[in-house]
Amino acid sequence: MPDPATSEALAYPMPRSCPLHQPDEYRRLRAERPVYRAVLPSGRPVWLITSHELARQILTDPRISANRFHPGFPHMFRHVPAPEAAAEQARFSHALIGRAFAVDGPEHAARKRLVVAEFTVKRVQTLRPVVQRIVDGILDAMLAGPRPVDLVRALALPVPSQVISELLGVSADDAPFFQQQTRIMVNHDSTVEQRQAANLAVLSKLDELITAKEHAPGGDLLSRLVERNREAGTLSHDELVGMAAFLLISGFETTANTIALGTVGLLEHPDQLAALMADPGLAPRAVEEMLRYFSVSDPAGSRVALADIEIGGEVIPAGEGVIAVAGAANWDPAVFDDPEAFDITREARHHLAFGHGAHQCLGLHLARLELEVVFGTLFQRVPTLRVTVPATELRYKTGANLYGIHELPVTW
Repeated sequence: MPDPATSEALAYPMPRSCPLHQPDEYRRLRAERPVYRAVLPSGRPVWLITSHELARQILTDPRISANRFHPGFPHMFRHVPAPEAAAEQARFSHALIGRAFAVDGPEHAARKRLVVAEFTVKRVQTLRPVVQRIVDGILDAMLAGPRPVDLVRALALPVPSQVISELLGVSADDAPFFQQQTRIMVNHDSTVEQRQAANLAVLSKLDELITAKEHAPGGDLLSRLVERNREAGTLSHDELVGMAAFLLISGFETTANTIALGTVGLLEHPDQLAALMADPGLAPRAVEEMLRYFSVSDPAGSRVALADIEIGGEVIPAGEGVIAVAGAANWDPAVFDDPEAFDITREARHHLAFGHGAHQCLGLHLARLELEVVFGTLFQRVPTLRVTVPATELRYKTGANLYGIHELPVTW
């Protein structure tokens, strides 16, 4: 194991030797140095927390911060400002870098109160018929079209996009625009300029949408957000735009990646697929296992230490970045029996795919619902679904911290 105090320290993120498995280094780090000082692509040092117990501990420690503007925050890449930002982009720069919930303490709690009621288990479950209708409609269109089809474009991306658009109150006329722009924003083949243009287009459109709802609110989530904020006075108009963008985009790619990888996972494990097809009621457990097994968002939380923190036999100095590594914690044998096995019958709900603590993913119940409906429906309607190329030949996303599949050609 390289010495983290030398230039030989491991780089993070770490490559997966098999796209469907976690990096081999995670096993060694958990066993030998569960708190390890690595190096990010930006050149910044970062402390990796790889055990399940210590990850939960660090994510609830009041001495760490989610403030992305802290000089020690572990940004993956160096920020390169545009030579001359347009006036409109400069206006939205605060929102573009994800300010919505990148705060701590009372400020974070106040922002969360504006929307948390929309994402409770009880509230989300009332959306099940809506999600089922959306999934059925998408599958109807897929089955009526030519074969083979790219399941990423035909199913994985449209489901979260259509669900959040309907939830936010985006009109049927505007929904295709947001779906197109969000695809550009999360497409690894998009250029930096294309992503920036898509960001600005989405924010500008949301600016118009929120302005309209400020004057004539409806019965949708954004209208309720506008009304609550009017009473609380928590956010400015532009910060409302930033929060709306966060809600629109935050769960888009992670849910899509889980749909694609989960489909491959089931097809690569025919015994597990047979169990699900025999009992669709296994869908909730299957979803939790997919979330645990694939951990498509590798960091369970990126933070910065506000004070010296002693944990796992190491001292993390104040001002240095910390990443709780979900991919490592979710394969911790101290918590999950035979963690490298894909087993949809296990109880895996205590995984860290949604993070942990005060900054746990706000939309976790909605993501679970979408995935449950997809995997409770897909193979019931398309029992002969198969990938047209070997899993090893698929083009996998291996970005800074997200894993997925670029294209998933299937037929039936």
